[in-house]
Amino acid sequence: MTSSPADLRVLVVVPTYDERDSLPGAIDRLRAHVPDADVLVVDDASPDGTGELAESIAAAEESRSGRDPVHVMHRAGKQGLGTAYVAGFRWGLERGYDVIVEMDADGSHRAEDLPRLLAALDGADLVLGSRWVPGGKVVNWPLNRQLLSRGANTYTRLALGLPLHDATGGFRAYRAPVLRALPLDEIESHGYCFQVDMAWRVLRAGGTAVEVPITFVEREQGRSKMSSNIVVEALVKVTVWGVQERGRQLLGAAQRLRGTSPAA
Repeated sequence: MTSSPADLRVLVVVPTYDERDSLPGAIDRLRAHVPDADVLVVDDASPDGTGELAESIAAAEESRSGRDPVHVMHRAGKQGLGTAYVAGFRWGLERGYDVIVEMDADGSHRAEDLPRLLAALDGADLVLGSRWVPGGKVVNWPLNRQLLSRGANTYTRLALGLPLHDATGGFRAYRAPVLRALPLDEIESHGYCFQVDMAWRVLRAGGTAVEVPITFVEREQGRSKMSSNIVVEALVKVTVWGVQERGRQLLGAAQRLRGTSPAA
């Protein structure tokens, strides 16, 4: 029997790099809509002082509430989104959180959607906030970005056989046991590829995943971290994983035809 979402300790991991303008609002909205959740800001030595601002916010929250709901992890430099999340996962698992959430600091992920993601954990190990299921939508995104995202998710679904419409999305909640079951040391992906990698690993490990519609809002402040390198990494890795997966399936089918069991 699983615990209900209301009984779970929730940690929201928020990676930052030059998010000084957007971070205060993001934390304010989180505190308003999920007041019982804690926040971990993972800052990669932002040149604009985001890490120092996060420390000030954490101190103010502790003074106001009498506890420390906001925490800050400082890293030596810009090491990538994937490693930031893995570091946040480890921090949360070591401290006994039941649920760990991925969420951007730029306002594109709305805190008011998070309670619905947490409620959906009642029947899943991983809940993805999805732009591309009925009820999901994007705001202020140009058509080329929408086509890129939809195309990437369609390709991922076909290449890997993932039963997900938005495997590249970065607004999601994991139950802690499924994260503990994954080989976090082996995960080297970044950007969108990291999100695909994590969802695929959860499902291959026997976990369950559901999608909840969200409204994704294009950032109003700062610059997008999306680059051609991120897109190329995702395309190459998903293609390689897809070929490997089809190879495993063909090998298994051949062995079954010969009356033997597939290799472990």
